[in-house]
Amino acid sequence: MKGHEKLTLLLCLIWTATIIYGEMFSFYMPFLFSCSWPHLSSSSSSDSTMNGKGYAADYVKVAVIADPQIMDKTSLRLPSKSLALEFVQFYTDLFMRRAFFSSILPFKPEVILFLGDYFDGGPYLSDDEWQESLSRLKHMFGLNTEEIHSTVKVYHLPGNHDIGYATLQSHKPEVVRRYEKEFGSRNYQFMVGKVEFVAIDAQTVDATQEGSVASATWNFVGNVSSDRQLHPRVLLSHIPLYRRDWTDCGPHRGSPIINQDLTCLADNMQHTLGTISWQQGNLYPSFMLLSARKTPLSDTSLPEEAVLTRLCFLPMQTHIYIWYIVLFVLTILSLLLWPTSGLSFCHHQFDDMVECVRKLINIYRDGTKEKNEDENYEYEMIWGADGSMHLVKKVLAQPVTRTNNIGPVERGNAVMRATAKKSVNQLTEVCLSMETNADSEVDPKKLPPRASKSKAKMVIQRFVRTFRMLILIAAVNVPLYMMFLFKDWIDK
Repeated sequence: MKGHEKLTLLLCLIWTATIIYGEMFSFYMPFLFSCSWPHLSSSSSSDSTMNGKGYAADYVKVAVIADPQIMDKTSLRLPSKSLALEFVQFYTDLFMRRAFFSSILPFKPEVILFLGDYFDGGPYLSDDEWQESLSRLKHMFGLNTEEIHSTVKVYHLPGNHDIGYATLQSHKPEVVRRYEKEFGSRNYQFMVGKVEFVAIDAQTVDATQEGSVASATWNFVGNVSSDRQLHPRVLLSHIPLYRRDWTDCGPHRGSPIINQDLTCLADNMQHTLGTISWQQGNLYPSFMLLSARKTPLSDTSLPEEAVLTRLCFLPMQTHIYIWYIVLFVLTILSLLLWPTSGLSFCHHQFDDMVECVRKLINIYRDGTKEKNEDENYEYEMIWGADGSMHLVKKVLAQPVTRTNNIGPVERGNAVMRATAKKSVNQLTEVCLSMETNADSEVDPKKLPPRASKSKAKMVIQRFVRTFRMLILIAAVNVPLYMMFLFKDWIDK
C-alpha cells in the first residue's frame, strides 16, 4: 500500500470515529458517565430504603427542561419557508430531539417538567404557524408518542416567548386562549410524591391594574398562600424572583453576577437551569434531574432533603461543528501536501545520515591507527642484481614525535600513505550512496524523459489525487452521517 493510500485510510478512520462520537455517542455521555440521579449519591438519602433495582425507593424521578425556544421566522429575521431558515430549524430541532431521547429518556424519569419558552416568537405567530411549531415541539420531545403518554406525567409552565407579558396578553387575549387550550391552565398546583409544586404565570405578576390579566395570577397566589401547608412546596416560575442588585447566583448562570432585571430564586431553595437548545447563545445546553421525596420527612430530616437536584450538561454542539470544520481543513492540507513516497523519504534520509557518520568514525579511527604505526618505521631501498628495487621495513631506533612544525624530509626514506587514499575512496562511496538514495526518492528527473512532468502538471496531478482521496473518504462517511440524521429524526 502506497503512502498516500495509507494516509487516506487513516483519515477515513478518523472521520468515522469523529462522526460516531459527534452524532451519537456524545449524547449518551450524560447517562453513561457525567450525570446521575441526585438521590443515588447524596449523603442525605442515607436513610432511604433501597429496592432490588439499586436506587432509593422513596424518591420520584423528575426531569426538568427549560427554554427550547424552537426557531421560527422571528428568530433570525429570515424569510418564512426560506432554505436558510429550514436548514437552521432542522439542526436545532435535531439536537434537542437527540438530547431528549438519548440523554434524558435513558434515565427513565417518571415526571417531566417544562419550564416555558417552547416557542421563540409565540405571540407573533399566526394560528397556522403556531400549530406548525407545536407539531415540531411534540416531535422533538416525543409528546405525541404512546411511550410518553403511558409512562410519564408531563407538566407545563408558560414563558414570555409563549404568551408575552401582561401588556401583550391584554391586547392579544387569543394568544393566551390558544396556549391554555393546548397546555392547560397557566396557574395550578400538583403533587409529586410528598412535594407540592406551584406553577404560576410569572409574566403577569409585574402588572398591578385591577381587572387585568394579572388578577388571575394574584388571586391564585393568594389562595395558595392561605391554604394550610401540609407538604414541602416548590415554586415554579419562568421568570426568577426579585433579589438585590449584584447578587451572586452561582457558577452556572450565563454571567457571574446577575442584576435585578434578571435575578435568581430567593430564600433557601435556589435552582437555576439554562436552555436545552444550542442556538440561544448558550454554549453549554443543559437539563436538570430532580428527585422529589415520596415519603414524608422524618423529624430528624432537613427541609432541603425533600427535593434534590443535579444539573446535567449536554454536548457542546458548537464545538463539535467547529471540530468538523478544522478536521476538514486538516484533511485537505494533508492530502495536498503529503509526499508521493510518504514518510519513507525522511526515514531513508535519517538512516543514510546515521550510516555515513558511523563509517566516517570507523574510517578515522582505522586510518589514525595505521598512520601511527607507519610513523614508527622506515623503508630502505635495496637494488637487486637484476636492477629491481625493493623496500625493506625497519623499526626506528626512536619513535617519531609529532610537532606542529613540518621538518625537512630525509632523502632515502619513503612513507606509504595508502590509508589516506583508502579513506577518501570510502568517504566518497558513502556520500555518493546517500545522495543516490535521496535522489531515488524525490527527484522526478530519474524517470525517463518521456515520463517527466512539468510543475504545472505535477500540481494538477496532486489536486486530482486529493480529489480522488476525498471522494473515497466521503463515500464511507457521508452515508454514515446521513444514516445518523435519519435514524434520529424519524419517529421511534
